[in-house]
Amino acid sequence: MARLITGEELEEDNFETSIRPDSIDEYIGQSELKENLNIFMKAAKMRGEALDHVLLYGPPGLGKTTMAYIIANEMGSNIKTTSGPAIEKSGDLAAVLSTLEPGDVLFIDEIHRIPRFIEEILYSAMEDFKLDIIVGSDASSRNITIDLPPFTLVGATTRAGDLTGPLRDRFGIVSRLNFYTEEELTQIVLRTSRVLKSPISEDAARELARRSRGTPRVANRLFKRVRDFALVMGDGNIDLNITKVALEKLKVDEAGLDATDYNLLNAIIEKFNGGPVGIDALASSIGEEASTIEDVYEPYLLQNGFLKRTSRGRMVTEKAYDYLKKNRQDTLF
Repeated sequence: MARLITGEELEEDNFETSIRPDSIDEYIGQSELKENLNIFMKAAKMRGEALDHVLLYGPPGLGKTTMAYIIANEMGSNIKTTSGPAIEKSGDLAAVLSTLEPGDVLFIDEIHRIPRFIEEILYSAMEDFKLDIIVGSDASSRNITIDLPPFTLVGATTRAGDLTGPLRDRFGIVSRLNFYTEEELTQIVLRTSRVLKSPISEDAARELARRSRGTPRVANRLFKRVRDFALVMGDGNIDLNITKVALEKLKVDEAGLDATDYNLLNAIIEKFNGGPVGIDALASSIGEEASTIEDVYEPYLLQNGFLKRTSRGRMVTEKAYDYLKKNRQDTLF
């Protein structure tokens, strides 16, 4: 069963397309990023140029894809989308780039997963709007150059540190998306309820926002599940009581932690005496990939002080011991 409160996209998240804001004014949160992007886009339009390439990074579910679509809408351009793992050969990249029109936005999700040899081909496309590729093999191989129209590459990544320096340096606009405040998430939940025509009281929206791990994707996914409870157990209107009942059934506690978070924290406390523990050992102990722990689980636990990283590995904090009602002495013997 997929983890409900993960920031990673699930198949059931297709409904996000229908609730996605179309303009930067409708986009809730990330105020500094919005303000700067708004200026950069207006300036590019005044000069009649394509917007400079944009790199968006941060934990999953914070709105990087949504922002890419908004950039295209605001610039009056079309958007083409792909992902790092989908670009395996130079021909894959050429197929995408050759369809671009002047001013188009090319969105590459998980851009840190582009193979290095493909990345080198991307350099000239980003800098000079030229595509240099080698066709054929051995003695019959030859280099061809294809002129490209000016375009904007929007790259999204949860692991900015995995990008090479040369690729990162070719982005003129580099912005980090931060976790959302409870107030911002409340506004997002209320907006989603209006778009989906599923009434929710403000106190229920705030409760749902409080348990959404600072992540809009999680808030919208929980809203969808709570809506189901309200429809079956009530009259379809989402109030505070039905929200609390639903979230209890979904095993999402008041801090937004779920069974996976408890499993991770308890493993460090009970199997590794509270840490420090290396990421690979921790991943093996709970049956998860190390990259999944780093990208999906850890950011929220670190942000909220349940976990800390040291040079020797991960450790739980005093806050985690208190929250889980664990006695530190009990884990030493």
